Amino acid sequence: MAYSVNISIEAPVENQIQEITFDGQEIYQTPLSMSESLAKLAQKIDFSKTGYEELKRETEAIDNGAEEENASKDNFQSSIWPWDSVRNKLRSAYTETCVLADVLAIAKEKRYLVLDPVQQEQHDSKSMTSIYARKKALAGAGSVLLTGAERLRASQTEAARNRAVPDFHIELLRLRQNWRLKKVSNTIIGDLSYRTAGSKFAQTGMFEVTKAEEESDRPNSPPPSPGANAKPASALRVSVPSELQGVAYIEVLCSQKDQEDLCSASINLQHSNVTTYGADVHWQQRLESAQNVLFCKELFNQLAKEAVQLHAPIPHMVVGNQIMASTFPGIQLIIKLRHSTGEGEKKAGHKSDHDHVLEHSLHQLLREVHHKNTHHPFPHPSSAPLGPSKRRALAGPTAADRYTLLEMTQSETLLEQIIKQAQHFFTRMRTEFVLDSIVKEVKDPLIVTHWNALNSPTLSCVKINIITHGYDTVCRTSLVIQVGEKMLKCVCRDGKVMHMSYEPQELRDLIYCQIYQHQIQAVQSLAKCMGWHYLANSSHLGIGAVEPLGNACSCILASPMGDRLIAVRCEPQGGVLVSIAHSPKKDFFSGQLVKERKWENLGGGFKEVRWDKMEGKNFLNKMELLMASLTSS
Repeated sequence: MAYSVNISIEAPVENQIQEITFDGQEIYQTPLSMSESLAKLAQKIDFSKTGYEELKRETEAIDNGAEEENASKDNFQSSIWPWDSVRNKLRSAYTETCVLADVLAIAKEKRYLVLDPVQQEQHDSKSMTSIYARKKALAGAGSVLLTGAERLRASQTEAARNRAVPDFHIELLRLRQNWRLKKVSNTIIGDLSYRTAGSKFAQTGMFEVTKAEEESDRPNSPPPSPGANAKPASALRVSVPSELQGVAYIEVLCSQKDQEDLCSASINLQHSNVTTYGADVHWQQRLESAQNVLFCKELFNQLAKEAVQLHAPIPHMVVGNQIMASTFPGIQLIIKLRHSTGEGEKKAGHKSDHDHVLEHSLHQLLREVHHKNTHHPFPHPSSAPLGPSKRRALAGPTAADRYTLLEMTQSETLLEQIIKQAQHFFTRMRTEFVLDSIVKEVKDPLIVTHWNALNSPTLSCVKINIITHGYDTVCRTSLVIQVGEKMLKCVCRDGKVMHMSYEPQELRDLIYCQIYQHQIQAVQSLAKCMGWHYLANSSHLGIGAVEPLGNACSCILASPMGDRLIAVRCEPQGGVLVSIAHSPKKDFFSGQLVKERKWENLGGGFKEVRWDKMEGKNFLNKMELLMASLTSS
């Protein structure tokens, strides 16, 4: 038995796709209404074509089909165009519009129709009199407007002068431009914390904003003195928690056992003395001071947490608001949190020898952590959770080894960074002391040091030039010393690289060796200029007593004729020793045992020159005079 099923066929509901967004969402065009679809169809009508030619062609085709002429005429009249009525109405409207346009053209030309009213007799009027009258009327009206504007301006100025408290809404707008605010149950609450930067400090940092009472509403309020230059009161009253009131700063002390402090630095982010925290303080100063206290507490809390977690050879100690960390044997780095809230408390004054790098570093280290938490390197997803860094993401394609992967996971804490900077500070200070003491002790040759102005917090560089006054073009010894955290690296001019520890005695030994090697090299360069020849030289002489500091250097020079010899010995303890010898020997006497004359050409014994009695400004000047006198004689 067959059953009949009704099937309804409808047009598809899907509309045309207008845009596909980046996340794959398709935006469809809205369907047209009936009026819009009718207008769209009407736009497709071509009124220039009447359709008569098409109908005539159809009629001729029908005539060719063996129909009669009358039947074809009836068929032509019965097949009327569906838009014929619309065309006829538009054509009639166009005809009426053309007729109206012709009527208006005739009326404007004034040739056939006159539509203007009949003019009355013209009266003679004085034009200048009317002009003066209009000017006088305009001047009167302008004076009235200017007078009113001046009164309004004067009243507004007087009101602003008499009003002691600015507008509440304007002050609130200024507050919202600089601080985060939100409204909770008809109460305006602000936030001073650094939670948006990834801060893990438990302090809330909330403050309350209310409208301050006007001076006129307060009972028994004394009138303000007219001559006082008091600042206008604020329309806002900001209430800050008691633990964030006052002024806080971080104090850094570098102390040595059984000695006074080597360096003290106080970090005061506000750079202002402690004042009474009363109601007359402006809300901007109050909030800045509270945020300073919050930042210092967060910094100290982070340093204390790291000091407990780190495993150092000498354990760090955290006692109250004080952190003690060892940098070198016998030298400690002390970080203190100072917070003053009441009257009578005075801030510890800055000492003259405080270090600006340590003063700036503790403030900047935590700022860098906050900046890294809010500025992640690209590319990173816009909505998904942040994954590994770009370097770790490329570890697979670049075939990174285990050591590189472990290095990526390690990061220095704030306390480790500040301890390294303190160690560098001590090493640099000891290097400066050693160089200054040697410059004071050694007068000849001259030692010139150049410290680089642009250094990193843990690496400095100093260039040392050793020259002789008046002979700087003859010989110059240059070396560069890189001052690190616990070591020194010396790079000589000839390419030698030497590594030293932080002990100052090693640096002093190196500088003295470079000084006496410079003297020997300068003598050899001077001998070339004077025509002398150097026969032998040694930078580390093994003959003679062992020097407690440095090594002895020596060289032997010969005159142009070869009949004079000069031996120079430079040692740190004995100074400069110069001896001369003659060739051939003057005390050679031939006898029965020695009959050959060739032995008389041997050089004689060296005789020491009384160097302190020699004339000359410095060592090279005396050597020049000695070579000149021996050559001429």
